[in-house]
Amino acid sequence: MAETDRVTKTKDQAAPKLWTRDFTIITVGSVVSMFGNSLSGFAISLMVLDYSSSTFLYAIYMICYTAPQLIMPILSGAFLDRFSRKKTIYSLDYLSSALYAAAAVLLFKDWFSFGIFAVFAFLVGSINSIYMVAYESFYPLLIASENYSKAYSVASILETFSAVMVPVSAFLYNQIGMAPILAINAICFFTAATMETRIRQEETYTETHSLNNEYEYGERPGALQDQERIRYTPDIVIRDIREGLKYLWSEKGLLAVAAYFAFSFFGMGATNVLTLPYFRSTYDNGEYVFIMVFALGVLGRMLGGMWHYRHKLPPAKKYTIALTVYIALSVIEGVYLFLPIPLMMILFFFHGVGGITSYTIRISGTQSYVPDEKKGRFNGAFNMLSTSGMLLGELFGGAMSVILPVRTVIVITMVILTLAAIIFIGRNREEVSKIYNR
Repeated sequence: MAETDRVTKTKDQAAPKLWTRDFTIITVGSVVSMFGNSLSGFAISLMVLDYSSSTFLYAIYMICYTAPQLIMPILSGAFLDRFSRKKTIYSLDYLSSALYAAAAVLLFKDWFSFGIFAVFAFLVGSINSIYMVAYESFYPLLIASENYSKAYSVASILETFSAVMVPVSAFLYNQIGMAPILAINAICFFTAATMETRIRQEETYTETHSLNNEYEYGERPGALQDQERIRYTPDIVIRDIREGLKYLWSEKGLLAVAAYFAFSFFGMGATNVLTLPYFRSTYDNGEYVFIMVFALGVLGRMLGGMWHYRHKLPPAKKYTIALTVYIALSVIEGVYLFLPIPLMMILFFFHGVGGITSYTIRISGTQSYVPDEKKGRFNGAFNMLSTSGMLLGELFGGAMSVILPVRTVIVITMVILTLAAIIFIGRNREEVSKIYNR
């Protein structure tokens, strides 16, 4: 195994550095693609709302984006434990560049329709769901285990910072329209993909996976690996998916975390389809009020991420902090729409601080706990459960908004989410602590 970019600290060695060549490349590439996505994503939401003038149709659009993420993560997780995650990452970025460029051409020619963009959302959702499994499974290979918390703080800070493009997105959408914004995103994806081809990290987990299979299935050394590189059959896909789900089921702590986050994403799905339409229908220039409130959340995430970059939480306290944050976030989201705008902004600042804390504890704990050769299947199973929750949340939010006020639907959703935190995280303290308190 090459140790150029991923090293282990010993008593006689200095602490491994975080900013290696490969880590810098993937970070900069991620920044470029995230900025482009932030620029286009919010503008597309505004365009769909303007075109449909319906919270329900907006929910349908969001469901088209989310639906493919239900099955793609688990299928890609099995694939990505056997094949190159790096090649998958830059290939998907090139594909995204082509897709956004095609969408820009359609809009330049005034060929927009709700159906076309529903299909576009489905394709983008499929690509993103595979990409996230590949990225989340490849990213830890570029980091020494001692730097996990710091590295994920960097990733979250940059993701949060990319949200500054949201007000820019709203301004540009109102000034120049959607097509140029999509063209800019196509350029961003192409740039990111080209940078990612320069990463040198070797991917030896495929060899480990092959050896494990050879012992299990009695093949001669190398035979199974060679065979499966030639043809990745449905039987192999089914077997690998079964192995991934079996691994998740065998780890009670990981299962509890995955179950809670399925509910967490249920809440996210419901609020995603309800909040922007609510602000636009309640306030003059509602999209800008929405941006002001959530900008404080972005600021909270950014400052919180900077703190996590410089400091480490006490390992013995991480579980307790995480559970407290999960409940607090649900309470904030349940009440903030009933408050004046200045109080909304204050609450969302603390929501941002809590969100980055939750993310850092969960991602650094699970990714250091799961073996490299199982990361793809674990992340695939985790993302499948999370996406199932989000899809159900979008369906729930869109349907309930027809018969109940938006704020009432959000309160109901957050009560469900609070109970999920107590049941899955609170009642599995011992098992979850083994993962979080690392």
